[in-house]
Amino acid sequence: MKGLGTALITPFTEEGKVDFPALSQLIEHQVAGGTDYLVILGTTSEVPTLTHQEQNAIIAYVVKQVAGRMPLVLGIGGNSTAAVVERISELKEQLIAHFTAILSVTPYYNRPQQEGLYQHFCAVAEASPLPVILYNVPKRTGVNLLPETTRRIYDAHPDKIMGIKEACNSVEQFTETVNIANGDFAVISGDDDLAYEMMKAGGDGLISVASNAWPKEMKQIVLEKDAMMQSKMGHRIHLLFVEGNPSGIKTVLTEMGMIKNILRLPLVPNTENTQMVIRRALAQRV
Repeated sequence: MKGLGTALITPFTEEGKVDFPALSQLIEHQVAGGTDYLVILGTTSEVPTLTHQEQNAIIAYVVKQVAGRMPLVLGIGGNSTAAVVERISELKEQLIAHFTAILSVTPYYNRPQQEGLYQHFCAVAEASPLPVILYNVPKRTGVNLLPETTRRIYDAHPDKIMGIKEACNSVEQFTETVNIANGDFAVISGDDDLAYEMMKAGGDGLISVASNAWPKEMKQIVLEKDAMMQSKMGHRIHLLFVEGNPSGIKTVLTEMGMIKNILRLPLVPNTENTQMVIRRALAQRV
């Protein structure tokens, strides 16, 4: 996958249900903003709080709303290899019919060794009917998928491993992954605040949180390697993450009138002070 992908949020109603009309508005905002593809049921979607029934409803709704206007990537991950493989099997028909790839995060909490990560992703690749994008986000998972392990996984399944979403927050490791990929698989940044640096290092694109609100601006950074736009957007991007994701982006989208500022426990909205700071930042022109 190349270009800009948006890691779509899940909007909720005041009653805590999935807000499908708001989801429709968010999708149309992405289409209008020129986003290259959507990632649904990823980290930013609060997927751990969604039941399988809700996930299935979101999949069906997004597929219908997008109606083939852009590629779709589906997040399927977890810290039980068997459960991930089973979920892939459950969704096999939908995957083949409507999706371009799956995005699968490194197992979290149980902190597997590199050999465990290798075997886990080999099992995922073997089970998946679609290409797989590995997802490395050490700050969230507690484990770092090293570049040499990524290469080893690709070499074992070159027909299935499309690339890696590298959210290591390290230009050095990202560059090492780009070099070790040697053009054989895509290396996609998962760090909005380092998007320009990662593109300059040879990245193939960005899967973004910020583009939920600002798809045009984030695409400009990615496609044009626009350092000035990265600088202009820097403060806004920083504010998205000061109290965690997706609290920040949901505050922004609420201020834009697109959603209600509702999250599911254990996540909560930004503090009033942070919301005020974000409101002031949004009032300033980029």
